[in-house]
Amino acid sequence: MDKAKPTGTPDGTVPDATGDSHGTAAEPGGSATAPDASTSPGTDTTTPPRPVGLTKADPAAEPVEATAPTVPGQAEEAAVPPATEPPATVPAPRAGGAPDAVVPAQQQAPAERPRPLHAPDPYSTPPYGEPGPWAPAPPVQRPVPTPAHGTYLPPGTPAHGTPVPPVPEAGPAQGGEWGRYDPWAAPGALVAESGGGPGERLRERRAGRGRLFGAALVLALVAGAVGGYVGMRLERHGGLGTVELEQTSGQAGERAPDSVAGIAARTLPGVVTLHVSGGDGGALGTGFVLDGRGHILTNQHVVESASDGGSIRVTFNGGETARARLVGGDPGYDLAVVKVSGVSGLTSLPLGDSDDVRVGDPVVAIGAPFDLANTVTSGIISAKERPITAGGEKGDGTDISYVDALQTDAPINPGNSGGPLVDERARVIGINSAIHAAGGPARQDDSAGSVGLGFAIPVNQAKRVAEELINHGRATHPVIGVTLDMGYEGEGAKVGGEAAGGGPAVTPGGPADRTDIAAGDVITEVDGVPVASGEELIIKIRSHRPGDRLALTVERDGESRRVTLELGSSDPS
Repeated sequence: MDKAKPTGTPDGTVPDATGDSHGTAAEPGGSATAPDASTSPGTDTTTPPRPVGLTKADPAAEPVEATAPTVPGQAEEAAVPPATEPPATVPAPRAGGAPDAVVPAQQQAPAERPRPLHAPDPYSTPPYGEPGPWAPAPPVQRPVPTPAHGTYLPPGTPAHGTPVPPVPEAGPAQGGEWGRYDPWAAPGALVAESGGGPGERLRERRAGRGRLFGAALVLALVAGAVGGYVGMRLERHGGLGTVELEQTSGQAGERAPDSVAGIAARTLPGVVTLHVSGGDGGALGTGFVLDGRGHILTNQHVVESASDGGSIRVTFNGGETARARLVGGDPGYDLAVVKVSGVSGLTSLPLGDSDDVRVGDPVVAIGAPFDLANTVTSGIISAKERPITAGGEKGDGTDISYVDALQTDAPINPGNSGGPLVDERARVIGINSAIHAAGGPARQDDSAGSVGLGFAIPVNQAKRVAEELINHGRATHPVIGVTLDMGYEGEGAKVGGEAAGGGPAVTPGGPADRTDIAAGDVITEVDGVPVASGEELIIKIRSHRPGDRLALTVERDGESRRVTLELGSSDPS
């Protein structure tokens, strides 16, 4: 069947009572069609066309009643009475070309429709718009939820007042309660969409809060870890990237020969560390190489325990070790010589002149303080010809050393004993021997430490003693041939009344006897230098060699006189 043409077409129309063209147009060879269900202005164009009942040409045929439109998804309404206009009867073709049946005129033109009481709605909003002449009576409407005023309606949405089909029940909304939330939806829409009651919504709300809390917790942990790492990098490196510090290039070449580094570089190869063990216990000290034959000079109190059958182990600067034997020692000078055998390539240190040293000259001390080998300290010469005595542990005076020492502020500690004190030209000018302790100058032991007052045996004296020890195994002492009264408390050194064992205080035929020095005389000066005690007189005499001439100032009965004598020699007993 062909579709009906729109209202108002000029082909075969039947005017109605109002003068509008309504009716049907018969097409040759086809059946008549009902007018198109076009709506008047203001009518919803999406409403499906209302079918019009047609009758066959056979008069016996029953007319077909038009049915009211139904809303999708809603139960069909009960039978709706036919429209006010009777169904039109249209001619139907007959077999054999018989003329068409005639349709009564009163069935072709509907009754005049009433006019609205108000002006047509310019927006054509039902039900206020002007309905078309063929619009059927509205069906029975039941109260159903409608969209809120102002809600956007997509194309195809039923007009206002049109029954809304029930929304099929859906499963739980995706994304929780707020996943499909519409602020303009009618009340109850959210419940219909969520598919659950208040209990289910509460559970979903709690589940959403749980997920939110979990996400926040994870985010906090990640943020804390990142913050901690960033803080660590900032604290340790001052930034997040790799830190590279600028560095100047090192100094090329050798150090200046007169610098501490230059002096140490030339001196260290000739310095050794001594570890001594014996019947009286062990000792630690330092020494330095005198010649290529293996002779090493050190302090007597360092190797004293080896004289009773102990052993001496020598460690060189490079770490090599060797056994050494005691060649000879002298407690009065606190000097000793040991020798290593089977060692080649030894570096000997040059000896300087201690008489040329001046106060304030820079010096460097090298040793093994507290067994820290190859330790270098520096300072200056603080004083010269400082008379000191050290030792005396035996009580008979045989272990007392008398030294006209060089004083230095270079740090010296236990273990430096016997080590070299060198000048700016890396020449040995003294042998480190004693430090200032609480009771005065004393030999270094484990109970003492540096207070900036160190004492060294002048190398001129050490050289003579070392030569005698190497050549003869013992050293000679210069003497004037008198016995001193060590208990005298006045100024100067007083000649005693008698010698030990009851002999005379002045050795017959000795240097003092030849210059008419007698018991009770007081010696106040040596070579014009005052002496305050008997110890100082001994120190001044031992700073010379046997055969040297000395000028002495002697007082007798309140009168002073000056005498000159030649020093004699004596072997230590």
